Amino acid sequence: MIPDRIRHLVEEALRAAVKAGDLPEVPVPDVPVERPKHAQHGDFATPVALSLARPMRRAPRQIAEAIVRHLPPNAVIERADVAGPGFVNFHLSPVWVARQVDNVLAKGAHYADVNLGHGRHAQVEFVSANPTGPLTVGHGRNAVIGDTLANVLEATGWNVTREYYYNDAGRQMRILGESVKLRLLEVLGHPVEFPKEYYQGEYIVDIARAILERYGPEAAEEEWPFFKEIAQEMIFADIKATLERLGIRHDVLTNEASFYEDGSIWRVVEALKAKGYAYEEDGAVWFRATAFGADKDRVLVRSTGEPTYRLPDIAYHVQKLERGFELIVDVLGADHVAEMPDVINAVRALGYEADRIRPIFYQFVTLVRHGQAVKMSTRRANFVTLDEVIDEVGGDAVRFFMVSRSHDAQMEFDLELAKAQSDENPVYYVQYAHARTAGILERMAPERGVIFDPEADVTLLTHPAEKALIGEILRLSEVLSQCSHRLEPHHLTFYARDLARAFHIFYRDCPVLTAETAELTAARMKLVKAAQIALARTLALLGMKAPKQM
Repeated sequence: MIPDRIRHLVEEALRAAVKAGDLPEVPVPDVPVERPKHAQHGDFATPVALSLARPMRRAPRQIAEAIVRHLPPNAVIERADVAGPGFVNFHLSPVWVARQVDNVLAKGAHYADVNLGHGRHAQVEFVSANPTGPLTVGHGRNAVIGDTLANVLEATGWNVTREYYYNDAGRQMRILGESVKLRLLEVLGHPVEFPKEYYQGEYIVDIARAILERYGPEAAEEEWPFFKEIAQEMIFADIKATLERLGIRHDVLTNEASFYEDGSIWRVVEALKAKGYAYEEDGAVWFRATAFGADKDRVLVRSTGEPTYRLPDIAYHVQKLERGFELIVDVLGADHVAEMPDVINAVRALGYEADRIRPIFYQFVTLVRHGQAVKMSTRRANFVTLDEVIDEVGGDAVRFFMVSRSHDAQMEFDLELAKAQSDENPVYYVQYAHARTAGILERMAPERGVIFDPEADVTLLTHPAEKALIGEILRLSEVLSQCSHRLEPHHLTFYARDLARAFHIFYRDCPVLTAETAELTAARMKLVKAAQIALARTLALLGMKAPKQM
C-alpha cells in the first residue's frame, strides 16, 4: 500500500535526522499517513511532527522540515513540503503512479490483496437461522454482511471458515412439528384449533401437503417428531437454495444440540463454579456477571434444570477457541447486544483469550417503495422473505444494498432504486463501468483494428483524469485494510462507486480509441484493462457479477 511506503520513508527520515543530530532521539510513535481533504495539499500527508513536538522539545514545523530534508531518495515521492503547524504533504511522482498500471496488469485480480492475517485461521459465523421458516429480509442483511466480511478477510491473508450455527431441538422445534401436523389435519378436512404462537406462514401448509403426497393420509397418525424432522429437512433445503441465489456457502454447520449431547454445557458450568464465577441460588445456577461490571448476575440453568440460551453459546465459543481460531467474528442481530458481553466474559473467566471474539451487531432493514415503508406479498410467511426481495430486484442488488451502510445503522432498502437502470442506482452505475471496459477491450477496439499492446508506454498517462483513475485503482488495498481492521465491509460499496465514477470521468475526458496518437491509445488501453481488473475484483469481493454488457 502507498501509505505503508510513505510511512517507511518517514521513519527512515526520522532515523537519519537523529543520526545527523538535527533531532533528538526519542521513541517514535506510529506514523499516521492520511489523504488530505483538499487536492492542493498533495496526495498524502502525515501529522507525526505534531505528536513528536513535546517529547523532542521542538516546534512541530522544525521537526517537519527535518523530515523533509532527510527523506531518502525514492521513486514514489516527487516532492514533500511543510504546511500549517507542522504537516508534511507528499506529492506522488506522476511517472511512478503511471507505472503502477503495469504492476496491476502483472499481478491481475489479486493485485490489491494485503497480508494482514498471515495465514492465521479466522471463523465467520453468520446467518445461523434456526430451521423454522424461510429466510427473512433481516437474515439477508446478516448473510451479506457475513459473506462479504469473509471475502475481505480472505483478501487480507486470513484462512477463513464460514460457519452456520443452528438449533434443531427444544420448544420451537416441537411447535414447528405440531404446526405442520395441525395443518395436515386441516388439509384432510379435520376441524382444528390453531394456536396463535404456532407458525402461521403458508409455507407450513406447503410442507403439510408435501408430507401428504409422500406418505398419504396415514401420516396423520404420526406424532410431532415425525413432522418436525421432515419440516426441518425441507426448510433447510429452502434456506440453502436461497443462500445459493446470493452466491453464499458455508463450510461448517454446527448444531446447538451437540453441546448437550457431548456434555460441553455441563463442563462449562462446573468449570465456572470451580473458578468462582458460577453459583447456585434458589435452585438455579447463576453466572457472576457483576464481577465484570454487569448490573446483575445472569441465570445459566433455570430451577427446572433447563439451560438458558447463554449457556450453549458459552460452550460454543469455548469450542471455537479450542479449534484454534485466532479471530472469531459473530454476525448477530441487535437483539443479541445484551447477551454477548456475558458470553465473552464467561469465556474470559474460563481462561480463554476472549479478545479474539469480535461480535458484529446489525440493525433492522426497512423495505421502501416511493418513500413509503412497504410489506411485500407474504404467501409463504407472516414476514417478508428474502426470496421475495431477490425475485423483485435481483441478487446483485440485494448484496450491494444490504452492505451499503454500516452494520450498526438501520437501513432503508429502496426497492425502486434497486431496480432502476440509471446512474442513480449504484449497482447499475458500478456494473455499467465494468461493462464499458469490456465494450472497449472486446468489441470497440477489435472493430477499429486496435490491438492491445502489453509493451505500451504507460508514462504517457499524464491527464488529471488518468491520474485520478490510477489513484482509485491503487486505493483498493487501503480499503481492504480498513474493512479488515474494522470489520466494516460497507466501505467497499463507497469505494466501488468512487472507482466507477473515476472511470466514467476518464471515459468522458480521455478518448481511448481516438486519442491524439497511437501510442497514447495503447497506453489508455492498458489503463482500461487495469480499471477492468479493479472493478471486477471489487464486484467479486461484494459477491456480485461483473457483466460484460448491459
